Amino acid sequence: MKNRKFLFFGSLIVISLFFSFQSRFFEIAKQIEIYNNLFKELNINYIDEINPGDLTDKAIKNTLKNLDPYTNFYNEQDVEDARIRREGEYGGIGISTFYTKKGIVVSEIYKGFSADKAGLKVGDIITTVNGQELATLERSQFSQMLKGVPGKQLSLQIERNGQTKSVSVKLDKVILDPVPFYDMIDAETGYIVLTRFISQKATESVVNALGDLKKRGMKKLVFDLRYNPGGSLFDAINITNLFIPKGLKVVDTRGKTPKNSRTYKTNREPLDAEIPLVILINGRSASASEIVSGALQDYDRAVIMGERSFGKGLVQRSFDLSYGTQMKITISKYYTPSGRCIQELDYANRDPKTGEVPKFSDATEFTTQNGRKVYDGGGVTPDITSNFSKKTAQTDELLKSRALFNFVTDFTYQNPNLSVENYTFSPTNFNQFKDYLLRKDTAFVSKEEKLFREAYESVENNKKIVSEYNAIIQQLKAAKIAKVLVNEDLISKEIENEIVERYAYKEGMYKHLFKNDITIKNAVTLLNTPKKYNSILKK
Repeated sequence: MKNRKFLFFGSLIVISLFFSFQSRFFEIAKQIEIYNNLFKELNINYIDEINPGDLTDKAIKNTLKNLDPYTNFYNEQDVEDARIRREGEYGGIGISTFYTKKGIVVSEIYKGFSADKAGLKVGDIITTVNGQELATLERSQFSQMLKGVPGKQLSLQIERNGQTKSVSVKLDKVILDPVPFYDMIDAETGYIVLTRFISQKATESVVNALGDLKKRGMKKLVFDLRYNPGGSLFDAINITNLFIPKGLKVVDTRGKTPKNSRTYKTNREPLDAEIPLVILINGRSASASEIVSGALQDYDRAVIMGERSFGKGLVQRSFDLSYGTQMKITISKYYTPSGRCIQELDYANRDPKTGEVPKFSDATEFTTQNGRKVYDGGGVTPDITSNFSKKTAQTDELLKSRALFNFVTDFTYQNPNLSVENYTFSPTNFNQFKDYLLRKDTAFVSKEEKLFREAYESVENNKKIVSEYNAIIQQLKAAKIAKVLVNEDLISKEIENEIVERYAYKEGMYKHLFKNDITIKNAVTLLNTPKKYNSILKK
């Protein structure tokens, strides 16, 4: 009798699941058919010619925008750009860029490549490539204009400080090193900076740096993951494995389906499981950086120092679609060995009216291998926090804007021959920055300024009140600037590092940090105090 009841209820569950699947499949097919019919009628009947590829690209991306920001559709060009980011190798001129209405803005020059040899500078705006004006193109076409087969010649028109210049460059094979700098801080302490988890190259570069530093007498290590946005999951696991024994769990991924859920363990003997280790993180250390720092914290293998990390606990996988396109989908969340998920933002509960994404609720307590308390729900919290002033919301907005970049560009125009050896961004310089924000900047705009400007522009004959408008805008700017002044220490260091990099490349900036960065100095002091170092890692 019991078996019959079990079979009856079991059959009901199977039938229910079958019809649920059928209903779901029908709904998907229905929506696809609706879109196909809409697209067909639009293409036949709309008064102007439309670009089918562009329309579909925008429609898909608009569909995905209410999910998390990591689930994306990639057209053929996007796929190539993603490959470059993943592999760090391409045919180009050796620059990082961002785009404006005018064209391509150079945001970094890679030392020794063709752009550097041709005299391009950070802040230059590339407006024309081989006679093609970029302002007439879609932004999605910009990235391809400066890539291609190594050896190809390009003729560029650039705008620099209000002047137009013609520059000839040749495409190089550009290979990015994810470890742009490492050295010995003192006779026993090594320093390695890893800027991105480029597939395979990240592990190889860290291993090479460790090997060289060990030959030079390294017995302690400062491993810098600040500003590292992440990358390859497998490199995160392999780099963690350099410092902990074989067979230990590094990360769990838990998804909706069994195939997207997996436990990743170390599978090799470590390079050095005993070396005293301090890992540096900050608010821009994300994803793979958090896997490494979170796992080594959970095993009490390293002291984590700096600022709380970004809080990206989501895993993506790319899926090939038709005609060379791809889709990257968030398939799971990841969990550190203690069970923490450090994802900060809850995209599933986005406010449908405002679009605001809430943070996860109060953090849950977990314990490390030695019984120390650690928490989830918002990044990896360091064992030792940097002594910078606490960032205001306005400072966060300032750092996300282009204001610092634009100020430093102006600064370099005014100081073309500045020596950055032992350079310090002084209080006098910071006053110049404040004045720049008040008088010249257009990048750092508060919500109040934006709303007031929209209201002003909606008024007929607004020229009659232009003086009143300007006076109030200046007051709003002053109020905004006052809220970032509390973070003068932090902002000054950001600007100082940006200035040094403009004159001495990325390598020079890291050498500057190496000598002057307070967090690195604190890490060295801790490593040179074994009793304190060991006490932090114990319960």
